[in-house]
Amino acid sequence: MSLTPAPLYTDIHPGPDPSAAYWIETSDAKRIRLGVWNPHGARGTVLIFPGRTEYVEKYGVVAAGFASRGLASIAIDWRGQGIADRLLDDPLTGHVERFSDYQKDVASLMRAARSLNLPRPYFLVAHSMGGAIGLRAVIEGLGVQAAVFTGPMWGINISPLLRLPARILSTMMPKINQGHRLPPGSTNTPYVLAEPFEDNVLTTDPEMFAMMHDQLIAHPEMKLGGPSYVWLREALAETAHLAERAAPKLPCLTYVGTNERIVDVPRIHERMASWKGGELRVIERGEHEILMERPEIRIPAFDEITALFLNTTTG
Repeated sequence: MSLTPAPLYTDIHPGPDPSAAYWIETSDAKRIRLGVWNPHGARGTVLIFPGRTEYVEKYGVVAAGFASRGLASIAIDWRGQGIADRLLDDPLTGHVERFSDYQKDVASLMRAARSLNLPRPYFLVAHSMGGAIGLRAVIEGLGVQAAVFTGPMWGINISPLLRLPARILSTMMPKINQGHRLPPGSTNTPYVLAEPFEDNVLTTDPEMFAMMHDQLIAHPEMKLGGPSYVWLREALAETAHLAERAAPKLPCLTYVGTNERIVDVPRIHERMASWKGGELRVIERGEHEILMERPEIRIPAFDEITALFLNTTTG
């Protein structure tokens, strides 16, 4: 396995030191990027699975939260986003050929974690789309001691009136070679550049929203807009499939805000109601990004998550 140095942009909200980034090639020859923060004396490593449109640098602040509590972190640029290989001629359209392809990225991350001798045990923190990727991974035996999900995409929040059209269009458009196009209502402008902070669907913390905005202004190569019809087809199929699968026997915490507007909240409640050893935390007035929410939300969450992780290694 070959790990080669990759860029890690530390000019805006850098993560903790020491830090590094690496390129790694997946089993199907896609080049993805990994960001690593490995403080001295870390008692384990958090595997960070970002959401759709996200990139390694956005999780520097999350890595800092864990580093200050004695944990290393490794985050990933999934195929098709960040500065990993983009999959369409238009690099601003989010795309994946098959949702299961993300598991090839997971396998590469795990190989890299072992190759870099990142401190064990491993733990999972998975956000939004990463929550769907992470759920399949833990169901299929991902080698982690415990898992945490924030605003997990175990279903997509689509208006009841639009659910049937979304399914029809995402099925039919690829059949007429239009699967690379954006569904109605989507644009190729990243959300944090198109929308103001006021009433945004991500966070109530102005500093965190400004970080997301400023990182994309400084490094436009990390921009990503709306998803393709193929991505939508695959995401709908994957979340439906996951809903039919039993949760693994694994300690788990899941966080969802009372103002969550991106993912399907009832699916989260259904999943956690049947997860033995799992607990659901409903965060009052929280938006989608619990670990990038205002301090009175995110600091207790970091404390609780770290306690879960470290208790699984000593309990």
